[in-house]
Amino acid sequence: MEEPNLTPRQRKWFDSVRAGLERDTGKNLAQWAAIARTCPETGHRARLKWFKDTHGLMQNRASWVLGEAFGSGSAWSDPAALTDALWTDPASRAIYEALDGRARALPDVIRSARKGYTAWSRNVQFAAARPVKGGRARLGLAVPTTADPSLEARGRESWSERLTSSLTLNSPAVVGGNLDALLRSAWEQA
Repeated sequence: MEEPNLTPRQRKWFDSVRAGLERDTGKNLAQWAAIARTCPETGHRARLKWFKDTHGLMQNRASWVLGEAFGSGSAWSDPAALTDALWTDPASRAIYEALDGRARALPDVIRSARKGYTAWSRNVQFAAARPVKGGRARLGLAVPTTADPSLEARGRESWSERLTSSLTLNSPAVVGGNLDALLRSAWEQA
């Protein structure tokens, strides 16, 4: 199944995971999914540990197999539902919508929903945002912190390591102007 919210590079990665799984283990995805259904654990992390300890499958492959076996809770399964679940605060949602409009106005941009953030990619991820308490949003960008005085180091964010700088946005009104230039700069490097 071809996912519309994956970049060509991401599709290629998933194809390589599929091919490597069968090549390296001698079992295809359907066979591994059947094995996953025998797992005595119920939590995702516990199932990942079970796969590693029992079958030697590491996190990426095990997560993929578990998604196939139990229905995907992954970033790719239902982007609209993930977006709605993440951006529940109206003020944060307004910031997200402003960011999304600006990012998707750039050519060839794909938006991907994750449980903890929303990402924008061209060939690779160039921006991501997550809601912050108090009706704000945290934006990560693939630009150096020296690109603008408002930028700071990414901190412990879970988005792509390419996003080396970040800033907190307090309202949708700050989306535009200088932020547009930063988004474009990050997009150009993707």
